[in-house]
Parts: sequence; structure tokens; C-alpha cells
Amino acid sequence: MATVQDCRQALDDLAKRLAANAEDARKRINLERTLACRISDLGVAFHGRLADGQLLDVVDGDDPQAKIALTTTSDDLVALVRGELDFARALGARRVSISASPFDLIKLRKLI
Repeated sequence: MATVQDCRQALDDLAKRLAANAEDARKRINLERTLACRISDLGVAFHGRLADGQLLDVVDGDDPQAKIALTTTSDDLVALVRGELDFARALGARRVSISASPFDLIKLRKLI
């Protein structure tokens, strides 16, 4: 099982990757939304925001009002960010769940 620090690092790595490709990401998904990432096996959460194709201001703690909420296990989060787990397959296998408006789900699909 991955640790809280491993999950935090995975989200930091994802934020850096999106920042490095912000222009391309912005073309594919230009959303301004709050985001919560809930780690079910550790009982922790992180939250931040998607803006201008980037993941910004990621901090510890849940945001119950987040417009987009992703729930997964610690190992699956780390594997997703490393590219070791296909997001669409993980979603289909219910290893990842996303709560968002239908419009946001369509936009997010462009990142997969």
C-alpha cells in the first residue's frame, strides 16, 4: 500500500506534468473547477483546482463542495500517475470513480 506521502508526491508529479504541457492541456480541457482526490484505503483526501490546463494549489484535506471528485486507492493513484494503470480501464473496473457533472465528464474524457 502506498503512503500518504506517495500519494502527495504523485499529485505533485501530475501537477508538474500538466504545467509542462499546459498549452496542450488547455486546448484539450479548458475547465476552471475545484477538484478533490479521495484515497479510500488511507482515509485521506487532497484538493486543489483545475485551471488553464493545470492542476493548482493542491493541499491536504477534502473539499466536500468540489465540482469534480475522484476516489481511488493509494496504489491505484500512484499507478495512474506513473502511467502503469490505464485510466479508462480502471474506471471501467471501478478501481476509480469520478463524481462530476455530465459536461465536466465529457471534457475530462479528452484527457484520457
